[in-house]
Amino acid sequence: MENDWKKIKTYTNAIQAEIVKQMLEENGIPTVVLNKQDSSYLFGKIELYVNKNSVETAERLMEEAAGEN
Repeated sequence: MENDWKKIKTYTNAIQAEIVKQMLEENGIPTVVLNKQDSSYLFGKIELYVNKNSVETAERLMEEAAGEN
């Protein structure tokens, strides 16, 4: 992966990662989900990356979204 991307969160649930990815993209933040889970047994991690220039904004949006629950 290019040096311009930074991992901001790790998940074990693919659906949670996709929900956060969609929320960030709806707010204009390009996002990449790197799924490192085994396809048969579903163990492993799912990593969420954003551009290093968007880290602060992405983390703030994620905190605000978590506060709504």
